[in-house]
Amino acid sequence: ERIVRGRMPTMEIINERFARNIRVGLFNFIRKSPEVAIGGIKVQKYSAFLREIVVPTNFNIVSVKPLRGSGLIVCDPTLVFAVIDSLFGGIGKFHARIEGRDFSPTEQRVITRIVEVILAEYHKAWKGIYPLELEYQRSEMQPQFANVATPSEIVVSTSFTLEIGETSGTIYFCIPYSTLEPIRDVLYSTTVGDSAEPDRRWINLLKTQIQSAEVDLVAELGTAPATVEQLLAFKPGDFIEIDLDPLIQAKVDGVPVFDCHYGTSNGRYALKIDKMLTSSQESWLGAKHES
Repeated sequence: ERIVRGRMPTMEIINERFARNIRVGLFNFIRKSPEVAIGGIKVQKYSAFLREIVVPTNFNIVSVKPLRGSGLIVCDPTLVFAVIDSLFGGIGKFHARIEGRDFSPTEQRVITRIVEVILAEYHKAWKGIYPLELEYQRSEMQPQFANVATPSEIVVSTSFTLEIGETSGTIYFCIPYSTLEPIRDVLYSTTVGDSAEPDRRWINLLKTQIQSAEVDLVAELGTAPATVEQLLAFKPGDFIEIDLDPLIQAKVDGVPVFDCHYGTSNGRYALKIDKMLTSSQESWLGAKHES
């Protein structure tokens, strides 16, 4: 097995996307938006990773589909109790002692919900790159019961520090390198390939990002010339005559994209697209339209 050490550009993108996603996911859960700081990607021995974790803590064993093997999602107790406090109306600050005891049934149910949010947002972060999905298996409090690798085995880990109210806590992801080995080329690839040929995977990823972006479609039905003197003289009840063209342009950010006719549809004002205003067969959204 060949271990390649160095930057993982694709994994960095995934981590950045997850950081954005988890802010939204946790806000929907606790109605507070956490600040998220991304730790570096570490390729290290599993024993070295475990030394970074303060125990007891919350170890969640997950299967890595469709790859072979299991990984870990670790939520430190500080994060867990900050979420619980916020969920029940607090400010994210707690005074109870968290060391040396197991989580209560209520706390464990909240932890399960937190992990569900993490899994959902992490899956979204991989969308368009690789169909990777982490599936929850079980939780443990001690690392000896959560072994997903041997102490000397190499793992890939990343940490995310979340600040909720007055408290901060950390989420750790840990996946054995051997599990990620089949998609190693994906993780180490860059946006600029070694050849002059375009990188179709990155083009498709960019298209996916563009297609999910929200834009304002604006169609001006008509205009009317007026002087400043006329504008100052207008009063409620006055009529302004405008010229309506039968064919109007729909624009996005001032750029014409459609020629349209206007009318009604299902009792509402509507536009009927007459012509696509594109410079080539491939549209501004990155999709081809059949004529």
